[in-house]
Amino acid sequence: MNRALWISIPHAISALIVGLAARYAHQHFEWESPHWLWAGLLIGVHLLLRIWSTRQTVQTGLQHSWQSSGSQPSWRQKIHQLTPEIPFALRTLAIGLLVIASARPQSSSSVEDLTREGIDIVLSMDLSASMLSKDFDPNRLEASKKVASQFVEERPNDRIGVVAYEGEAFTQIPLTTDQRVVMNGIESLETGLLEGGTAIGMGLATAVNRLRDSEAKSKVIILLTDGVNNAGQIEPMDAAQLAQLNDIRVYTVGVGTIGKARSPVRKVGNQYQYDWIEVKIDEETLKTIASSTGGKYFRATNQSKLESIYEEIDALEKTRFNVLRYNQRTEEFFPFALAGLLALFIEFLLSHLFIRSIL
Repeated sequence: MNRALWISIPHAISALIVGLAARYAHQHFEWESPHWLWAGLLIGVHLLLRIWSTRQTVQTGLQHSWQSSGSQPSWRQKIHQLTPEIPFALRTLAIGLLVIASARPQSSSSVEDLTREGIDIVLSMDLSASMLSKDFDPNRLEASKKVASQFVEERPNDRIGVVAYEGEAFTQIPLTTDQRVVMNGIESLETGLLEGGTAIGMGLATAVNRLRDSEAKSKVIILLTDGVNNAGQIEPMDAAQLAQLNDIRVYTVGVGTIGKARSPVRKVGNQYQYDWIEVKIDEETLKTIASSTGGKYFRATNQSKLESIYEEIDALEKTRFNVLRYNQRTEEFFPFALAGLLALFIEFLLSHLFIRSIL
């Protein structure tokens, strides 16, 4: 074996150990002075200088001792001649470990004190027969349910409840942080669960009742309808006044195209019969409800517009977080520095005591 390759074996082992140590430090710690890692090139320089300094002994020293006993040296002879290289390999190891220590690996521990300024939201959804109109795909109700579920899915940090109304109103889902429960509750909504009609005032008042005892920093109702209040014992503006008194913002959404839409006009058995009916939404009342409570009115004439409305409400009602973060760093260079100095100490002992005595 070429002597240059032979003497590089201990250095290769040292370099491997340094590489493993550097990898461990990189995976578990952060570098405070990573530019010092470039000093690792000194390992290569040290090895090249060591090989260069021994070139003259290739023909006169080691090779002569190998050839003096025959054509091929024994493994004992090779190992005996390799022994003097161990201190230099320890120096290689020391250089690498001290370079790692110079880059100052640090462990960090952080503690976060997270407080949430929660938002409580109630979706008040119209289930009247007109919500089966075909100006949305497949109808207004199914399109509204789909978009509402997407809205809920995007708000994992809020409590959300669902109120449904026709000629009367009821709470489908009380306030909860369980998104799956809310989404399942929305999915199960259908027309015909209550007395017919459109009781906007009842739908809003019931939603207010769900929020009146809430301690959330922000309380919001999203009221969706496609018609005019024509049922119920509470007028929409009276319900809006209740919302205002309880610091509840109401976003109102009118659903329906401009002009006429294929809408159910009568029910024969279990089937609705459809005809082209003029879309009538009490926009003035919905606008007044929204403005009096600090909310906003939206008109959704198609499903794309309805989706953008919920996205806008989502942006307007962002959950606020207060995060107090403590970050503490601990120096981890000492074990690497100690190992490097220990390698230098062992090199000194081997060079001046042990190896000198056996050569």
